[in-house]
Amino acid sequence: MSSETQETYLSKKGIWEWIVSVDHKRIGLLYIWSILIFFIIGGTFALLVRTELIAPGRTIVGPDTYNIFFTLHGAIMVFIFIVPGIVATFGNIIMPIQIGAADVAFPKLNRLSYQIYVVGVIVILIGLLHPIDTGWTFYTPYSIENDSAVITTVFGAFLLGFSSILTGLNFLVTIHKMRAPGMTWYRMPLFTWSIYATSIIQVIATPVIGITLLLLIAEKTLGVGFFNPKLGGDPVLFEHFFWFYSHPVVYIMILPAMGVVSEIIPVFSRKPIFGYKAIAWSSIGIAAVSFLVWGHHLFVSGQSAVVGIVFSFLTMLVAIPTAIKVFNWITTLWKGQIQLDPPMLYALAFVFLFAIGGLTGIFLASINLDVSLHDTYYVVAHFHYTMQGGTVIGLMAALMYWFPKITGKMYNQKMAKVAFWFTFIGFNLTFIPQFLLGLHGMPRRYYDYLPQFHIYHFLSTIGAYLLGTGYVWALINFVVAAFSKKAEKAPANPWGAETLEWKVPSPPPPLNFDEIPTVTDWPYNLGQKKETAA
Repeated sequence: MSSETQETYLSKKGIWEWIVSVDHKRIGLLYIWSILIFFIIGGTFALLVRTELIAPGRTIVGPDTYNIFFTLHGAIMVFIFIVPGIVATFGNIIMPIQIGAADVAFPKLNRLSYQIYVVGVIVILIGLLHPIDTGWTFYTPYSIENDSAVITTVFGAFLLGFSSILTGLNFLVTIHKMRAPGMTWYRMPLFTWSIYATSIIQVIATPVIGITLLLLIAEKTLGVGFFNPKLGGDPVLFEHFFWFYSHPVVYIMILPAMGVVSEIIPVFSRKPIFGYKAIAWSSIGIAAVSFLVWGHHLFVSGQSAVVGIVFSFLTMLVAIPTAIKVFNWITTLWKGQIQLDPPMLYALAFVFLFAIGGLTGIFLASINLDVSLHDTYYVVAHFHYTMQGGTVIGLMAALMYWFPKITGKMYNQKMAKVAFWFTFIGFNLTFIPQFLLGLHGMPRRYYDYLPQFHIYHFLSTIGAYLLGTGYVWALINFVVAAFSKKAEKAPANPWGAETLEWKVPSPPPPLNFDEIPTVTDWPYNLGQKKETAA
């Protein structure tokens, strides 16, 4: 390798070098640092909410401030952290290398996507100078009648959606047009398949929420009656538009995490993935069905019984491609030489936690059960087992897996395992009591509650602090390893993986490869042993 290619994308220092860079790996790192900062901020608001609920009555804040904390937690976590999550970070850093490309199809557009993301975040932060208390869904007519900075916050969310569309377009073209010679569709890594399916949803679904948010702004500023019943509008129409996007967006969050798990499980089981084509096409199947299930959020809105039955059936149908993945992961584990390194621990936790999230969702797909469980803490628990047990745990698995490749350094694996157990135990202690709260009829979003619910809220709050400790411990581990000169140097392939990103140095050179490789064999051979650090 020449001296020029030995230079890595981390070599050039200075803020300006990062601002003007079009290197997909640098842009991915910028996304990582951005979302992790807001993960900490959004998590802090979650802890404030849980602290207030540790006992009946006022604990630390009043009801108005509680509603603001609740809204800030939801808006920051969903729009700023989870939606860009894995797709904008590891989709940028890893996917082009996995397909043998030197960069994404449109490097400058990629940079623009991140810059729009930053502007959107800034606009939302300006809006939060006068915090809103509408909840992260901005439901009408309350968001129209609310005097807080709804317009500013909603416009910031619109900009974040625009950034997501550009990222999806870029990735679709990259995967179609920039695969290395011999990189057929059935030789693509499963993580790339998941990014492809996710990008389809980004491009098709996100414009709907963008238009909806602009209509909300127009109604609030111009008095046009789209959603306000006082002006002849229909607030349920907003819910239809919102959930047409916001249910597919669940899979924008989840599908990349599924791709991460599909990469990790075969590597740490020392077996080829079972049912490669089934897992690949199940990602496309999930993307397709995701556009047809939004109506289950409106079972209690007064829609007709026939429509409710159709949406109930379609919602249960999405369990089929999801189950294909889960059963193929389990079959891959069967009789494998399982190695419980930190990435594998998080991958196994994902399978366990997301399975609970998916199975509990089946109950909500049943109309009669949903009527009883709607707007209770059961929905909160289900949502978090899906979003946090899925997306966030998947993001942690990705960080554990690709950190050596990105930085060229190894983190402390013992410290990572301690952080994992804090996270896993804390997560279940937080949300299992919330399932019980919902089954006992406790409504969500309430500032106060009856004394019989105290034990569940108390346990949930203790679990939240354990969970927060686990995340903070893991992030400290990453930061120390990334910036410490004493950190152990990572070999090119510490896990013994077979996909193309592990064939280049750690960290990768600016153009990824000295010359574009020709792919001639199956990507999941897994015949080699793990390397040890030099």
